[in-house]
Amino acid sequence: MAKNSFRCKLVTPTAALVDDQCTYASVPAHDGLFGVMPGRAPILAKLGVGELRLEMADDAKTGKGGSRSFLVGGGFVKMAGDELTILAESAWSAEGISASDAEAELRKLEGVKPADETARAAHTRDLELARRRVAMARHGRGI
Repeated sequence: MAKNSFRCKLVTPTAALVDDQCTYASVPAHDGLFGVMPGRAPILAKLGVGELRLEMADDAKTGKGGSRSFLVGGGFVKMAGDELTILAESAWSAEGISASDAEAELRKLEGVKPADETARAAHTRDLELARRRVAMARHGRGI
């Protein structure tokens, strides 16, 4: 384990995306961003929609850390001891987002008219995720 780091796990219902040492995490909570560094006080929070940025610890094998970005959409985050666990409803690695696919998905969603209030809430969330995917793809975030 690297000094001045903490274990970070990012998990969705379908995949484990990260299980590595980090030196810093910028987490999009439902009410704004918060940062996590080694030794942070325990917290349990609801995730919002936005960019999760992880500063990876230097690795003994490769010698480099780097920064990784993910788009997360809802879920929960918990920091306890020296472990940050992010249970995301959905998450995409920034380097895996295609600008053309993201733009096509956004256009498709913009053409949909929700039938009722329940569908409208889900549609609003899906639109926000699609807009964030487009922005992340255009800015080329990630390692």
